[in-house]
Amino acid sequence: MIIDSHAHLVAPPAFYGYRANLLASGGYYKGNPGISDEALAASAASNVKTMDSVGTDVQLLCPRPFHQMQSEKPDRVVHWWIEANNDLIARTVAMHPTRFAGVAGLPVCAGSPVTEALPELDRAVNELGFVGVSLNPDPYEGRGDSPALDDEYWYPLWERMVELDVPALIHSSGCNNGRESYSEHFVTEESIAILGLLRGDVFARFPGLRIIVSHGGGSVPYQIGRWQAEALSPNLGGDPNGTRFEVRLRQLYFDTVLHNPLSLELLFKTVGADRCLFGTEKPGSGSAINPDTGASFDDLKPVIEAMDFLSGSDREAIFETNARTVFPRLKISG
Repeated sequence: MIIDSHAHLVAPPAFYGYRANLLASGGYYKGNPGISDEALAASAASNVKTMDSVGTDVQLLCPRPFHQMQSEKPDRVVHWWIEANNDLIARTVAMHPTRFAGVAGLPVCAGSPVTEALPELDRAVNELGFVGVSLNPDPYEGRGDSPALDDEYWYPLWERMVELDVPALIHSSGCNNGRESYSEHFVTEESIAILGLLRGDVFARFPGLRIIVSHGGGSVPYQIGRWQAEALSPNLGGDPNGTRFEVRLRQLYFDTVLHNPLSLELLFKTVGADRCLFGTEKPGSGSAINPDTGASFDDLKPVIEAMDFLSGSDREAIFETNARTVFPRLKISG
């Protein structure tokens, strides 16, 4: 079974009109997205057709990250928008319960306690049946100083995730600093997220916590020599116990949303096939056609199948069993 652990909601265009209305109202008027079953069914059917074209059996859907606008004020606008995303994901799952599962967006708002996002986490898991959450590590979206993921700010979220037995997919949102595109910001924030989590004692405090880092871990696996050296250097805050960085790195999981075979090979050989979950983000920014292959950049199943250094059990782990380990609430059978 091919489980795509990193995919996003495919919504009718009118849904983004609702977002524009929320912003225009300045939080005065909530309104209703007004998405009919017919319009949503057409979008979902289009996504299923895309999945079938590349051999994907199941996608785990979360909101489109760069639309989450978590730095907007007032906070209620963010809450209303993310709740609407989660509701639309739940409706999509209900239409195709053997093809989709929900991964919730969280209304973690810039400058507000993370505890304010917990009611939506509870609702998504306990009422909507979602199997995980998508977490933006930079609610300020480049406009301010978001706490690193080892900061106590995040502890209530880690605690509730462990209680609910759901993982988080680390995925940045938009970027408003004028220096980076949102795609550039993704890589930056994923790298900062990894280094913060490994620098602190988060996994010792919350031993049941499971974290997947999007896009192959940002830049970290590809700059690993720098972090290996720093981890063993007492002058640079290295681990006093001498634990090698690559050992600590295996406390995390990583998706395969890397649109390049050499990058994927490096990821597998650096962190191990047992820490990698198949993901494509398809349809998304990688859906352009690769002129070298004639296939889309995000058609990654044949790329992984062609890697002869992976064993059959490695491929099975990447395509399915790792996802079932990390998302134990996922009950879709083969």
